[in-house]
Amino acid sequence: MADPSSYRPGPGAIPDSAGVYRFRDATGRVVYVGKAKSLRSRLSSYFQDLHNLHPRTQSMVTTAASVEWTVVSTEVEALQLEYSWIKEFDPRFNVRYRDDKSYPSLAVTLDEEYPRLQVMRGPKRKGVRYFGPYAHAWAIRETLDLLLRVFPARTCSAGVFRRAGQVGRPCLLGYIGKCSAPCVGRVSAAEHRRIVEDFCDFMSGQTATYIRRLEKEMAAAAAATEFERAARLRDDIGALNRAMEKQAVVLGDGTDADVVAFAEDPLEAAVQVFYVRSGRVRGQRGWVVDKVEDLDTGDLVEQFLSQTYLDEGSEIPREVLVPALPPDAEVVAQLLSEVRGSRVDLRVPQRGDKRSLLETVERNARQAFGLHKLKRASDLTARSRALAEIADFLQLAQAPLRIECFDVSNLQGTSVVASMVVFEDGLARRGEYRRFAVRDLAGQDDVAAMEQVVRRRFRRYLDERAAAGESVPAPDSETGRPRRFAYPPNLVVVDGGPPQVQAAARALADLGITDVALCGLAKRLEEVWLPDRDDPVILPRTSEGLYLLQRIRDEAHRFAITYHRQQRSRSMTASALDGVPGLGETRRKALLRQFGSLKRLQAAGVDDITQVPGVGRRTAEAVVTALAGQPATPAVDPVTGEILGAQDLAEGLLG
Repeated sequence: MADPSSYRPGPGAIPDSAGVYRFRDATGRVVYVGKAKSLRSRLSSYFQDLHNLHPRTQSMVTTAASVEWTVVSTEVEALQLEYSWIKEFDPRFNVRYRDDKSYPSLAVTLDEEYPRLQVMRGPKRKGVRYFGPYAHAWAIRETLDLLLRVFPARTCSAGVFRRAGQVGRPCLLGYIGKCSAPCVGRVSAAEHRRIVEDFCDFMSGQTATYIRRLEKEMAAAAAATEFERAARLRDDIGALNRAMEKQAVVLGDGTDADVVAFAEDPLEAAVQVFYVRSGRVRGQRGWVVDKVEDLDTGDLVEQFLSQTYLDEGSEIPREVLVPALPPDAEVVAQLLSEVRGSRVDLRVPQRGDKRSLLETVERNARQAFGLHKLKRASDLTARSRALAEIADFLQLAQAPLRIECFDVSNLQGTSVVASMVVFEDGLARRGEYRRFAVRDLAGQDDVAAMEQVVRRRFRRYLDERAAAGESVPAPDSETGRPRRFAYPPNLVVVDGGPPQVQAAARALADLGITDVALCGLAKRLEEVWLPDRDDPVILPRTSEGLYLLQRIRDEAHRFAITYHRQQRSRSMTASALDGVPGLGETRRKALLRQFGSLKRLQAAGVDDITQVPGVGRRTAEAVVTALAGQPATPAVDPVTGEILGAQDLAEGLLG
């Protein structure tokens, strides 16, 4: 491990101008490439006290053994040079985009004498025009089958094409009219290329123009009593319309745009892109990104745009919709405009159809990210390795086959709840999840809440063990199921840092429990904290053990937030019905069971409310009167005074 001070440039050696820099390791290999408006300011930030650097940056500067830079005249040149060096050197500490699967595209080999339509995967080739990518190859083949009757272009391989020419007979598609059979000379190379160019125009979005042309030809053929040709054209128009129906219209103004969205955690990010052409979604693609440095969403957007759109053959649309603008948004837009040859708008949609589409892409990104993480959970070997790594890093005597994780959720100290999730052998045991309503707290105190919950859980464990008179209680004699808190975990994980870990440790110590391991997982840097250590345990970012701990923590967070929202909804409903004459707890619950929500109860009339068992007309009238002054959807938080809408508040506000 190198000391950064050993290769730090001398005072005044670094120019105060825009440029691109490279860090090299002891063998001369480039490990990181970056750009900066001011090389002096940016490079100086790497040579400060290591403890002040992000852990990933620490790893980079201690791996490197030298740094060098190149001065450029503009920020656009810096972005171009950075991209070129990243492609050339493939530095290990730069963001790397890798497909979460191989996406097929519809390719047209325009570089051949007789262009071919085919499904193609992998890197793009010069001289080939691509449409897509698509989520499934069968979707391409289905669309292509419909379009071949209108655009009978070649789809066969070079070997089949050559053999057909040698024997003088076309393949089956030539006989059924789905290929113009250039292999046997039915059309010339120029005529076949015109067919292919018409196909490309149609796929590029010029659909309405082509269909109008066919409709005019059909009308002219019918007027000339060429009814067979008119029928053929009618069927061609029907085939084109069916192909277009398979691509939903999402933007009515004929927009050409790429819509980019991210789902991320501190270690990785999933990227999804929808390709919209002429208002229709023409393709979709996804990547999974290793975040080997500290990046926010704007930085990820810049890296994504520069690395994906500057590849040779990449199609850059007129508009790119992103969740956040990069730090140098104008520079990135200028570079994309230069590559495209016309203006490219880079913006964040705020409302309307484009905002709705971005939200759809974000949902796809979250789903893809979840599937990516779950791939490890479905692999027995990966689960075993994850448990072994956790035992090794936490210095446990054996692999923690049963792990319990606790999380606390609240809103400004109100409706405080907690969750306990259970994983056995690396898999969730949903039947053993538990949730807690936390009470008797003075204001917002997540640490005290964590201590209370851990104490309550293990107090129940001790009580059940004492009642059974065994070290491990037998299953319940009536149900045959395990008792609720009968089995202790091998490892307790709390969501939080040192304060939460120390609170849980106090609860375990007070109860005399010494055979259960404990750790905390802090969200910011995914650090693992132990009760008897001042410094965190840093698991490698590729560690299966870290992935398992993250998944357990995220599941506890999800379970806690779900319960918190339920409690908050009930408290708002209860406050709205407080003081209604003749309406006690039992009738209030009956009303909510009948109508399902406060909003539906507000919309109900007196006669509707009297249908609830036990609610008379006078009580129903009192309910209607009480709810008449209540807001239909929004409610006011009793502590903060903020309006709570029908949508839940952002999870960032929830503990």
